[in-house]
Amino acid sequence: MKRKSIKFALLLMVTPLVLSSCLKEELIEGGNGLDDWTSASHGYGATPDYSTVFNQNQVQRLDFVIEADYWQAMQDDIESIYGGMTGGPGGSFSDETPVYVPTQMYFNGKQWYDVGLRYKGNSSLKSAYTAGNGKLPFRIEMNHFENENPNINGQTFYGFTQLSLSSNYKDESYLHEKVAADVFRDFGVPAPQTAFYRIYIDYGDGPVYFGLYTMVEVVFDTPMLNAQFGGTTGNCYKPDGEGAKLNDPSQVTSTYFINKTYDNYVGNDASNLVDALLSDDRLNNPSQWRSNLEQYIDMDLYLKYLAANMTMKNWDTYGRMTHNYYLYNDPAKNKLVWIPWDNNETFSDGGMGPLSFDFSDLSTTPLSSTGDVAWPLLSYIYDDAVYKAQYDANIDDFITSAFSSSTMNSRFTTAHNLIQPYVNGTDGEINGYTHTTSSDFSSSLSELINYVSTRISEADAYTP
Repeated sequence: MKRKSIKFALLLMVTPLVLSSCLKEELIEGGNGLDDWTSASHGYGATPDYSTVFNQNQVQRLDFVIEADYWQAMQDDIESIYGGMTGGPGGSFSDETPVYVPTQMYFNGKQWYDVGLRYKGNSSLKSAYTAGNGKLPFRIEMNHFENENPNINGQTFYGFTQLSLSSNYKDESYLHEKVAADVFRDFGVPAPQTAFYRIYIDYGDGPVYFGLYTMVEVVFDTPMLNAQFGGTTGNCYKPDGEGAKLNDPSQVTSTYFINKTYDNYVGNDASNLVDALLSDDRLNNPSQWRSNLEQYIDMDLYLKYLAANMTMKNWDTYGRMTHNYYLYNDPAKNKLVWIPWDNNETFSDGGMGPLSFDFSDLSTTPLSSTGDVAWPLLSYIYDDAVYKAQYDANIDDFITSAFSSSTMNSRFTTAHNLIQPYVNGTDGEINGYTHTTSSDFSSSLSELINYVSTRISEADAYTP
């Protein structure tokens, strides 16, 4: 995506500071003169506090106070991107990243200063915005404006620098994003932590309830990479566009493989993966093909992901769409690991429709410049007898463990009851800032429970 910036004359809600032309690291240490700043809650070296930021037992409240001029700049920017387009899913998406504006963020009586806030997303942003719905997804970057305000150098939110706020678009239950990520992790697949939040924004006339959001850990932020991989030194790619199909070595470039840990750099790990996947050894020497492929990707984890994703039915990812996954080179293994992202379309038959367990409805065209099928990390993997057997076994394991009826019923019921007061209860969402209705939300729990029962039966019928 193209990045834009707007020059702001920051209206700091802190002690005035005369900025110099020096580099930020030559200026004052972050937190100077900021009353609420502590090393544990704001500091760069803060230990990530998962129990506070991703509280599983409460729906916490997060407030943003945005100066009217900055709020207007934010609206003008999104209008310049999507203004004039019609609502509804589909169509083209912009390659421009919405602009960050500075905001004062409040949580449990503490203030975070000049926090960067912007809109995010593709269909969840475009479709909701063009339909006139104010409940849009956001991205938070705690230290985005540290160059303009050196007082916030290294600012974090209890150890987290970046966070994503999913609006739960196209999910009348508001549970898809959270529960899918929890299920992936419970099945041993790396996935972000999540938690529910009530979001309020004051842009001049007092706080407005923007609705019940799901906060999602950002994959390439230091806490997740350390917590789930033990290190942050690997390449973290977010493939997007045609190159994300992994079927053309010439497209393994920084255009399609956006490296989130090392800007504009694509290592041999990505090209080696694609080369190994497309190698003729697949037909001539399958054992050698598998051996070579497994040097560059953790195939055990990928096949677990695939079994879980296919059973939960998430269509908005590899196989239908050229986005919504990460590849992280795990420093401990020196192999790329598949990480799912953006799971709001999980547990659904909508959109372009989920693929069948046997991929019989997977498109093989258009072929790449090398003559390879459109989605080789599905087609070629399923065509291999060894990998197919492992995939099938993982499905059997999944429906009797992380996706069992009792486990899923408990997950859905607990989460539904937790958020109900803030969706359609006395403190519920307001008109113009919601993606559900009271009746649809109320019926969504039984629908999800029935969905799981049906899906387990379908999975059981598919596996030998």
